[in-house]
Amino acid sequence: MMKKEKEPSNWAELSWELTVSIFLRLSVFDILVNAQKVCKSWNRVSKDPSIWKKIDIGICKKAYKLDGMCRHAIDRSQGGLVEINLGKCCSDSLLDYIADRSSNLRSLEFKMFYRVTNEGLENAVAKLPSLEELNVSYPISRLNLKAIGLSSPKLKTLKLVFSYFKNTSITPEDRDAIEIAESMPELRHLQLLENGLTNTGLNAILDHCSHLEYLDLRQCLNIKLVGDLEKRCSERIKVLRRPDDSTDDSPFYVDDIDSEDDLGLVCDDNEDNYDDSDIEIDYEQLAEKVVAVVFYS
Repeated sequence: MMKKEKEPSNWAELSWELTVSIFLRLSVFDILVNAQKVCKSWNRVSKDPSIWKKIDIGICKKAYKLDGMCRHAIDRSQGGLVEINLGKCCSDSLLDYIADRSSNLRSLEFKMFYRVTNEGLENAVAKLPSLEELNVSYPISRLNLKAIGLSSPKLKTLKLVFSYFKNTSITPEDRDAIEIAESMPELRHLQLLENGLTNTGLNAILDHCSHLEYLDLRQCLNIKLVGDLEKRCSERIKVLRRPDDSTDDSPFYVDDIDSEDDLGLVCDDNEDNYDDSDIEIDYEQLAEKVVAVVFYS
């Protein structure tokens, strides 16, 4: 007896609300490469600005240039973008593109590497008065944190990861801590992984960031949490990660650097016109994600 073939699902019959719910759970890549091509109704949903309030390009596919895709997603947000994670695919020109079109952006995350300069970051942040969270990994030079802080009066969360590789010694340097203390009084959440600040810098932060509730100092090896400073941190900070705490759940060592692509060097800044015409839809993979959303969300 022949097995009866399953009739294909008519995804176009899903309600607008359910389709939007599905799209909100798909990645930028899945939407622009697959989902928007399923049918006319899904193509219309893919252009709804409400699904582009949060954009995550953090998982960069090998051999696929994402600058153009990211710009396309930003355009679809129509100024409503509030949160973006660029991962390794970041550059001065892309930051400028975001800042010029997303004045309401509240959260910006990226890995700095070689295609983002301090000047580029400062210029972009100066156009983002609503910024509340900044997450920067692996800056190749010292950031101008004072300029960033003065341009971001609403900044409540700052996360900085300073190195891919664990060092046995870090040069004592309190400039970052002093600049944070002088320009970011509204901070609630501060993460400084592998920074060179000393007890002097930490005291400055505690003196001026009176709202601080979360403080992550892992691998900040010049901090000595003893005596009055330890007591002060314990009394002031609700969640304290100490210099010698485990980094197993931190951004350290998440990726392996083994090519220019891993350093974010192959993303094409000039790929303004997004074109996916040579990519075929993976219907089976997309269907699995849709089913997961419909039945398990």
